[in-house]
Amino acid sequence: MAWLPGPFLCGALLGWVCLSAPGLAVEVKVPTEPLSAPVGTTAELTCSYSTSVGDNFALEWSFVQPGRPVSSSQPILYFTNGQLYPTGSKAERASLLQNPPTGGVATLKLTDVHPSDTGTYLCHVNNPPDFYTNGLGLINLTVLVPPNSPSCSQSGQTSVGGSAALRCSSSEGAPRPVYNWIRLGSSPTPPPGSMVQDEVSGRLILTNLSLVSSGTYRCVATNQMGSASCELTLSVTDPSKGRVAGAVIGVLLGVLFLSVAVFCLIRFQKDRRKKPKETYRGSDLREDATAPGIYEQTSVRADSNNGLLERPPSAGTVTTAKSKLPMVV
Repeated sequence: MAWLPGPFLCGALLGWVCLSAPGLAVEVKVPTEPLSAPVGTTAELTCSYSTSVGDNFALEWSFVQPGRPVSSSQPILYFTNGQLYPTGSKAERASLLQNPPTGGVATLKLTDVHPSDTGTYLCHVNNPPDFYTNGLGLINLTVLVPPNSPSCSQSGQTSVGGSAALRCSSSEGAPRPVYNWIRLGSSPTPPPGSMVQDEVSGRLILTNLSLVSSGTYRCVATNQMGSASCELTLSVTDPSKGRVAGAVIGVLLGVLFLSVAVFCLIRFQKDRRKKPKETYRGSDLREDATAPGIYEQTSVRADSNNGLLERPPSAGTVTTAKSKLPMVV
């Protein structure tokens, strides 16, 4: 306790020297350890003080976001002239357990805490004419939040002999979650040194990949409030097998094309055998055909031999074949 020079007490009659009477000082005490509260619960921040409460007594609670200076604090509530005044964005959830807070304790009660309530809370007591030795107390509060479902992703060259990076990250979680990768199933575990993970960043590095590296990997994000996970399937390919498969497919396509060509050729030969060797059009004359004029004359003579009258050729009939007998004049 500090001492304030007060009225002089002079013991002149007794020959005493003048002494100073002790005075009071404002001193605020708060917990030295950081506080924590699960999200959605009620947090109680204890602040006690020592002073002679008078008409000028004033109390103020304020809040500073993480990483910002104390001078940028925002008021939550204050007590002055016997009245309590909640203020700011936390006014509906902030109150004092002791009202009025004139008994040496001024505990702040904050209901339904949010992640945004994480930060530094200031308890400030002012009581003139008492001077200050430690009139300000600071309390760090962390609102505990379980991690949400993390997001899994991969990058790199997922072929035999290559390297891949698996990443895992949760957008929520307080305190900050740690990450652990595990491989699912009964597949052989990759050899030591080819699988390195960072629990803080959530990254898993796989080097010198082989076909046995393929499988399902699970990332688990954990903090003191709980855990959440995501899964990712890694498929390692072998380029040499791809080339062999391409060659086999090329050969099969070639055989198929050749088979189709042979089938079409055989079909064409069969269709050709079914057609007649010679096809005659209506205007073509065969070598053994009889000329029209000769045919008619021969027919008439044949009919005369059968007792029928010979019919002279009509004027419209034209003999196209020349007679081979000599003409007699």
